Parts: sequence; structure tokens; C-alpha cells
Amino acid sequence: MKKNAITFLLILFASFAFGQNASDQKKPKPNLPGIFLIDLGVNQGIGKPSSFNQGFWGSRTVNVYYQYPIRIARSKFSFNPGIGLSLERWKFKDGATLIDTVELVSFPNGAAAANQVEQYNLLSPTRIYPDYADKSMLITNYFEIPIEFRFDTKPEDIGRSFNFALGGRVGYLFDAFTKVKYDDRGEVVKVKYKLNHGVNPFRYGVYTRIGLGSISVFGFLNLSELFEANKGPMGTTMNSYTVGISVNGF
Repeated sequence: MKKNAITFLLILFASFAFGQNASDQKKPKPNLPGIFLIDLGVNQGIGKPSSFNQGFWGSRTVNVYYQYPIRIARSKFSFNPGIGLSLERWKFKDGATLIDTVELVSFPNGAAAANQVEQYNLLSPTRIYPDYADKSMLITNYFEIPIEFRFDTKPEDIGRSFNFALGGRVGYLFDAFTKVKYDDRGEVVKVKYKLNHGVNPFRYGVYTRIGLGSISVFGFLNLSELFEANKGPMGTTMNSYTVGISVNGF
């Protein structure tokens, strides 16, 4: 009885799989006129203050873009405008987190505080949380418009082509928050504090990409400052760069 039931299930599964394959063959595959691109990279600060002590692997970026290639005449060059999201993480060592130092000082009636410039410094989380943090990071998410010029050795078969791209992108910060994880009397607590924390709402930079087929390496240099003037740790004017791997589907 059990053997017959197993045989019946195998026949049923094979029939279903065959039917699915036949159905898939009849359905035309969608042909989207563009490229979906995913970047996976790590971030580093340029000219960062000594307090900006970041972790390497935890400071990472994931970019998701859609690009529309426009062939330039019959050459091997194309102009590729696009749109997408850039999701960045900045992980801090020693559990430090961004704290508005103005709010740590008590002013009568708030009169003096109104004349102070907000500045978010990396301080021990015990200033606002009950214990040291096991994990602390700043998350910055951008809506971006990348524009690039690309060279392909085989424009008619870019899936097997050597390629090189040079371009720039502008971004708008649509979400930012700090994330802290700490232990409170044996219980793990995770806190997300949604606030810009002095991060520059607009950014712009240049990038390059070189690869073969659907795999390439890329580098991005953020020409704008990460934080607004005098609002970052120790009033920093730091920039940043990202390097990593790109994967695209044609």
C-alpha cells in the first residue's frame, strides 16, 4: 500500500513537472529593454576623525539599479541613464553611537540651546542607554540617479563582452537611523532611532566599473561630505568611498 502510494506521487510529480515545462515553453519570456544591476561593496571614510572608528565588514553597501542603455550610433559605446536605491551601513567599533551633544546639556527654558548648533558625536551608548552596546551602526538609504558611459567589446553580445564604464550619480537621503543592540540585565534589546543625525540629505559622486559579462568590480567616490557642515562627529568634513562587486542581468 505504501509502495503504491509513493509510486502514484512520483507519477503525479513527473506529470506536473512536464506540464510546467511545456507551459513555460509556450509562454514567451519577457524582454525588458534594460539592465538590472546589483552592487555589493564595503565603505570607508576619507579624512574621518579619530572617533569615527568603523568596522570593516559591517560598513557595507547594497545598490540596486535599473539602467536603460542607449547605443551611440553603431559604435561600441553606450549612454546608460538609470534609477535605483543605495543602502549603506556604517558599523562602529567599541559600541559607540551618534548622540546629539547639545541635548546632553541642560539649558534653562531651552533659551541657550536654541543658539547651539546640533552636532552628533560618537559617544558611549551609556549616555542614553543603560549598558554598553554589542552592536552599533548608522544606516543611510538613498534614492539615486546614476548616469554612465559604457564601452563593450561585443555590443551585440554584452553577456560575454569585456566592459568598462565611467559615470556619476546623485542621491537623495530618504531614510536614516542608528541601530543599537545591547544587553539589559540578560535581555537583548535592539533600538532603532530614526533621525538624520546630521547626515547630508544630498550627495553626488563619480564611479567606475570594469568586468567581463555579468560580473565586474566597481569603485565609487563620494565627492560630497557625508555630514552637513559642523553636524558630524567633531565637526568632520569627511568624504567616503565604496569598492565591491557588481552583478547585472541582461
